[in-house]
Amino acid sequence: MTSKNNLRDVFPSLRTLALVGLQSTQNLMHRHPRRVSAAVLALLAGSAMTAFGVAPLTVLPSAPPPTITQVSEAVPLSELAGQLVQLDAQSLALYRTDVTRPNDTVDTLLNRLGINDPQAAYFLRHDPIGQTLLLKRTGKMIKVVSDNGRLRELVARGPAEASAQVDTLFTRLTVTRDASGALAAHTEQAPLLATSQLASGTIASSLYAAADDAHVPDAITNQIAEIFSNDIDFRRELRKGDAFSVLYEAHTADGEPITWGGSSGRVLAARFINKDKTHDAVWFQEPGRKGAYYDLNGRGKTRAFLASPLAFSRVTSGFAMRFHPLLQRWKAHLGTDYGAPTGTAVRTVGDGRVSFAGQQNGYGNVIQIQHSGDRLTVYAHLSRINVRPGQTVEQGQLIGAVGATGWATGPHLHFEFRIKGHHVDPMIIARASESTQLSPLALAQFRQMAVTVAQRLDTAGQQQLAGAHSSQRFE
Repeated sequence: MTSKNNLRDVFPSLRTLALVGLQSTQNLMHRHPRRVSAAVLALLAGSAMTAFGVAPLTVLPSAPPPTITQVSEAVPLSELAGQLVQLDAQSLALYRTDVTRPNDTVDTLLNRLGINDPQAAYFLRHDPIGQTLLLKRTGKMIKVVSDNGRLRELVARGPAEASAQVDTLFTRLTVTRDASGALAAHTEQAPLLATSQLASGTIASSLYAAADDAHVPDAITNQIAEIFSNDIDFRRELRKGDAFSVLYEAHTADGEPITWGGSSGRVLAARFINKDKTHDAVWFQEPGRKGAYYDLNGRGKTRAFLASPLAFSRVTSGFAMRFHPLLQRWKAHLGTDYGAPTGTAVRTVGDGRVSFAGQQNGYGNVIQIQHSGDRLTVYAHLSRINVRPGQTVEQGQLIGAVGATGWATGPHLHFEFRIKGHHVDPMIIARASESTQLSPLALAQFRQMAVTVAQRLDTAGQQQLAGAHSSQRFE
């Protein structure tokens, strides 16, 4: 009964809606007879086309089902039994790799490598050779082979024991377990091998961040900054979107790129695009002369004066007016301050002769070096002085260390450049100073080599550009 009553209630509503719709349609036909006629014709035409498109499908004969043929063939497994025996004889061995960290202990390192072996941990803590695993340097490359968490073999690769060999050799420590379960350790010196690597990056925040993203070692990044230091002021002129490409030597230990510092290869060639200007550098050694970097036209990148007396340090106060932190007043700052930890090496920016080395009022421990052309450089607030008056020094030679002597509020180097007694901006002098030149014979050889190097740098740049466009498409 309820359903019938609901239907009775619905029918009047539907009848009312139909009457209202019919009345609206009649009114529309009276007001717009031509538009209604055109709409009706279009509807009929569309229905005809639909019928034309669908109807033929109803008259096509159905396709016969495909013929399926099943083929069975026996595969001989005569060797399977022998393989199973070999697998059973040799338990499955897994290996893992990691690097040592500053706060590592034997237990934390083994746990990180998935080793749960008290005997191995005891051995590494008490064996005279095994104890060297965590000595001296972090960043040693560790590889372990295990059987269900039990150590089978450990190989650690680190820097050479003798500092003079750090660029040619590495130390390999090996711990093995014999068939009886006993552990033994031995070390040996093995040669580092050099391979060439090509990388590129785009600056988003800093050179070092971009180099990290491109997996370029810090030592190589330092060289890039040094090579182009006379072309680019990395403190004030670096821009977002600048790009670099670099071809460099990468040292490997047993085929693996090394992870410890102090043993980096040389930059072979580099390109830096800063503010849409391209700077190139290629390493070349002319017979009988020291190797140096040159642009693709053979002009030397090495100039008579370096841009900075510190390698890769941040500038805290440039050549300009500043509020003096001790005198508490505005005063012309006739030099450049480089913030760096006490003990950071200080180098001379050019060839010359030491005219003063000692203490001097607010400068504290200070060195003055006389260069050609009545040019003088000053290195102040030093914690250590390594030269004596009258000594001849060469560009890049270490002459002292950063400190906080004299009128200094913290460890830093105060550096001045004077020409005929007048203070000048060191960066301007470095960029304007004379550069090294190749002989005509060496220049011809260099240009032949530079063509190949330029092509490799072009390839790196194109790959970087393609990668950037690809990442933009997927963002």
